[in-house]
Parts: sequence; C-alpha cells; structure tokens
Amino acid sequence: MPAKPAVPAERLRFGFGTNGFACHRLDDVLTVLADLGYDSVGLTLDHGHLDPYASDLPRQVDRLARRLDRLGLAVMVETGAPYLLDPWHKHHPTLMCPSDTERRVDLLARAVRIAAELGAPAVHLCSGPAPRDMPEDEAWKRLAAGCEEILEIAGEHGVALGFEPEPYMFVDTVQRVLDLRRMLGDPDLFGITLDIGHAHCVEELGLLDCVALAAPHLVNVQIEDMRRGVHEHLEFGAGEIDFPPVLAALKASGYRGPVSVEIQGASLDAPDVARRSLEFLKAAEPF
Repeated sequence: MPAKPAVPAERLRFGFGTNGFACHRLDDVLTVLADLGYDSVGLTLDHGHLDPYASDLPRQVDRLARRLDRLGLAVMVETGAPYLLDPWHKHHPTLMCPSDTERRVDLLARAVRIAAELGAPAVHLCSGPAPRDMPEDEAWKRLAAGCEEILEIAGEHGVALGFEPEPYMFVDTVQRVLDLRRMLGDPDLFGITLDIGHAHCVEELGLLDCVALAAPHLVNVQIEDMRRGVHEHLEFGAGEIDFPPVLAALKASGYRGPVSVEIQGASLDAPDVARRSLEFLKAAEPF
C-alpha cells in the first residue's frame, strides 16, 4: 500500500504595515492589500490613518472593524509612530522617562482598547531610548513598572502585548525582552514581536537562533531586508538576509501569526513595493 503524501504545513500569513502607505487613505490601503492577496495589516496608530486621539474614535474603530471583516484582513495594532506624542523627539516620552510617562501609558491603553474592538490578538510596543544619564537598573525598574500597568489593562481586554527589540533602543535584543519578561513574572500576555531585519542588524545571535529564542513567546513578526549594523528598512533583495531559511524556521516553530512587511520608506511607491514584497515572500516560503 503506497504511503500517504505528507500533509503540507500551513502557509505563513503575510501582512503589510500601514506606515509604508503614508500617502494613502486607510480605506485605500486596505483595498490595495486585499486586492494584492495579503492576509493581514499591521496598523500603526498615527494621525494619518487611525488617530487614537480622534474625537470620533469609537465610530472610526467600528467602521474599520466592519471593513476589515468584509475584506477578510486580520489586523495587528502597532504603536511605533515616532512623533505621535512629541513633535520634536522620536518615541518620547517613554515608560522610562522621569516625568510624563502617563502619556505613554495612556497611548498604550488606548491601543489595547482599539485592538480589542478590532479583534487584534496583540498590541506591538517597544522601549524607546533610555533617558540620558539614567542608571540602567533605574531604567529597567521604570520600564517594568510601566509594562505592569499596561499588562493589567491588557488582561481586562484579553489582548497580548508584543514587545519588540529595536536597534539602538534600551531593549534592543530578544534576550533583553526575555529579561524584561522575567522581571514581570513571565506573564502569559507578555509576548515578543520579532523584526527579522532588526535582528540581522544588531543581534549577536544568528537569525535562526533568534527565531528559536523568541518562538515560545512569539505573537507578531515584522520582516524586511537589512544590512548588518545599518538600521534601514530595505526591500527584499536589497540587503543581506537569506529569507527561505528564516521563513522555514518560523513555520517549523509553529508560529501562525502575521508576518508583516515593515518598509516605512515605501510610501511614494507603496502599491508596487507591496506587490513585489508579497511575490518575493511567496516565492521564498518553503512548502
């Protein structure tokens, strides 16, 4: 009796970040991504698309939820807009600042509530830079205290946090995210956002080791090409990353969340960049 053919592994679910469509209205972004065949969208809360401080935010969120459902797009809520809270300083204030941290807590709380309304499984966040001259142990203490506040709100809404290590920020490696997670008591709702380009840029570990280290707590993946030591999000093929083994490692890890293209500089050519990106990823994905 011939052996049964192996059942193919479930394919990865590819998405694209709205911060790469800064010149488009949000409705048009969603239409383009759905028409191209994307599975999900990485929604960066910002003044240009979904402003978390809009006076009619509940109406906008309700309309967006219905639109996503009609298009069959999943969503991940992201909070990496660099100037949303301060027009002069990137990612300021952070949870580590000596003052004004309540504004960052409020933004993240809004993001959690928006995620719950949209059916997003997690909210992405990162540390930002530590305040100048602040001792490292004090920065860890403040960051953990802020995360505890957000975790309490996330627990009320059943939304996970996906903490991302970012190049040249206070938390810049997967191991430092895991260190923070341990400081918080290893809560179930505290997960990891792994950005493949960022890992190639700054991690001492190889990319496949980064995937393995993050895998038990992985709730979100961002992806783009990059060069070692240069924090510049590039189209696939313009950097140094060998993607088929990375995608194979993600599949083997059991991760089934979104793998979302993160190319902020794509906006002037966004539809074509999104099309080329999806074609590349589908060709690179192992079966």
